[in-house]
Amino acid sequence: MTSTNHSDFRVAILQLTVVAHKPTNVAIAVKRIQKAQINGCTLVILPECFNSPYDTALFRQYSEAIPGGETCKALSQAAKSNKVYIVGGSIPEICDEKIYNTCTVWDPDGNMIAKHRKVHLFDVNIPGSTCFKESSTISPGNSLNTFQLGKFKIGLGICYDIRFSEMAALYRKQSLLFKCDMLIYPGAFCTEIGPLHWSLLTRFRAMENQAFVAVASPARNTDSSYVAWGHSMIVDPWGKVIDEATEKDMDLYIDLDFGIRANIRQQIPTENQRRTDIYDTIYVANNEKNK
Repeated sequence: MTSTNHSDFRVAILQLTVVAHKPTNVAIAVKRIQKAQINGCTLVILPECFNSPYDTALFRQYSEAIPGGETCKALSQAAKSNKVYIVGGSIPEICDEKIYNTCTVWDPDGNMIAKHRKVHLFDVNIPGSTCFKESSTISPGNSLNTFQLGKFKIGLGICYDIRFSEMAALYRKQSLLFKCDMLIYPGAFCTEIGPLHWSLLTRFRAMENQAFVAVASPARNTDSSYVAWGHSMIVDPWGKVIDEATEKDMDLYIDLDFGIRANIRQQIPTENQRRTDIYDTIYVANNEKNK
């Protein structure tokens, strides 16, 4: 746990071991949420696919409707009973027979206040290393999504979304639509790619957007068909890693001081220095059906 002299709120990142039994995964998450609340956390972040194995062959089997499914009901109750905000990592969502990799957000009254479907799907083929095609089962989301925690706006992505700087730049961009103070990416990088790219991408997104960035991975389970890198972390707007997990099942509790973000944006005012007369990043609104 990291402390600061001044804290706007405390965040928990829960690096959970995921097994091939949904009720067990959900029950463990609920217990750890309660523990985070006891430790003074206002915001709790779960990993990508925290209720199911990360396996394209199993996504449909583990999928459920949002918000009516059993996992959502458990998260809603956990948020309400513990009076915390919960970023529910991601779960396989079924809607109109399509499967999505979806993150839900719950407020302290148990209301779902945001939902983000993974926009960029993990389709990679690295000879001798990793071959994974998420699009064989998953459909992509078509919108960017934020939620409000007090005076702070937080942008959402899932895992592979972090590789696309344009998406993060839109969350940072000064407009009524976004202007985020923090970005959260539940993710499950594999052990082949994680060592080189996980920390690097997280620090880049934090530094270039002058925002806090949190990434939440499952713990490493070598019995799984897909082995996650672990190393959940949170990075400050300077690009400094505030706290980082190992590969093991564990929780991080971190106090966040958003005064740091304001100071950095004043000292290095990149937003005002962008040459939008030469280049710009624009958001094409898409009112996603059944969102």
